[in-house]
Amino acid sequence: VSNAGVGMAGPLECQSLAAMQSLMDTNFFGLVRLVKEVLPDMKRRRGGHIVVISSIMGLQGIVFNDIYAASKFAVEGFCESLVVQALRFNVAISLVEPGPVTTEFEAKVYEEAERADYSRTDPETADIFTNLYLRNSKDVFASLGQTPEDIAEHTLRVIEAARPPFRHQTNVAYTPMAALKHADPSGALMTDAFYKLVFKYDAVLRLSLR
Repeated sequence: VSNAGVGMAGPLECQSLAAMQSLMDTNFFGLVRLVKEVLPDMKRRRGGHIVVISSIMGLQGIVFNDIYAASKFAVEGFCESLVVQALRFNVAISLVEPGPVTTEFEAKVYEEAERADYSRTDPETADIFTNLYLRNSKDVFASLGQTPEDIAEHTLRVIEAARPPFRHQTNVAYTPMAALKHADPSGALMTDAFYKLVFKYDAVLRLSLR
């Protein structure tokens, strides 16, 4: 089970390349290093199961999570490319894709975001992040966040499955979000829906979450 991860949220201009590279080294290359260690023996034995804790953000990018989403997209692409070869050796690969999970991990990300310096971006972007994104994120976590125990139960079911799924989403509330992307290959439907949700109907979003 690959579960190592770090988070990052905020305006792109305010994040250093060194911090981005460090995040990718943990979230993506940490997984790659693990798979390189365990896959050869699994192939020799013609049996094994690699379970990767990914994220719904590996399927759909979320505003102000550019680098974190990129790392999870990399995880998804890596596993999607590898799974066919692995199946030839009777090795299963499963992606567990949670939405928000209420842990110290998330709390730390948002505490750091609230204290950060946003002087390197324009005032409008800084205002959108602090007064729209952070406020809405707290409501999302309060309303839709799962517990670590819930994610563990989902992961256990994936591990024990007779035919392990390649993808398993733990929160049905995010199914429509993923469906929007597949419904319109041009991306216009998804982009328009998220733009309106963030900039036009944010008050309705907060009310519905509460």
